[in-house]
Amino acid sequence: MSSSAAVFSVSTSSTVERRRTTRNGLLITARLSLPSPSSSPFIGRRPIRSINHVHNTTTTFKPRRSTILMEWQDCTVKMEIDVPISVAYNCYLDREAIPKWMPFISSVKILEDKPDLSRWSLKYSAFGRNLEFSWLARNMQPIPNQKIHWRALEGLPNRGAVRFFPKSSSSCLVELTVSYEVPQLLSPVASALQPFLENLLGRGLERFANYARTYQPDSA
Repeated sequence: MSSSAAVFSVSTSSTVERRRTTRNGLLITARLSLPSPSSSPFIGRRPIRSINHVHNTTTTFKPRRSTILMEWQDCTVKMEIDVPISVAYNCYLDREAIPKWMPFISSVKILEDKPDLSRWSLKYSAFGRNLEFSWLARNMQPIPNQKIHWRALEGLPNRGAVRFFPKSSSSCLVELTVSYEVPQLLSPVASALQPFLENLLGRGLERFANYARTYQPDSA
């Protein structure tokens, strides 16, 4: 996926944002949340002074600033889909069918006794590794034809939302946002992880658009 435009911005909330538009009109927005300066135990404090009474001298110690580490990454992709908003919403609401179109999700299993909970498995080969992660997610109260959102209760820390916006009687805009904690295993390649996931999510929405056109609720 090649981009035709890219925009970078930094907000006062210590969030770096990058936007790019692909040739097929897919808008990708990535945000990186950084710890605020006030979160550092040293930033904003006066230097520590110690008095040496023997030599009657004063020594000033300036603590080093702690290294800023990435903890969470956010990715957002949008795409206009040629199906009514109700069809797109119901298609995405079918969680166990998501592996059919999302490249890196291998399985989703809804708990029979608690249908708002589901177990997710991720399997994908990337960065020279065979990656496998799993998590238990809770679907929060959805807004019909507007919003589906979730958060992980255990396993790989993540949360996200899918929003639906009507464009016409036969088309809608789907916006997918995923936030995740960078796994320690992938911390050495954290800077490459975000654009890599942007690409996967974009491909997933393209496949979702094709899947939704022929979606039948009883076929999943």
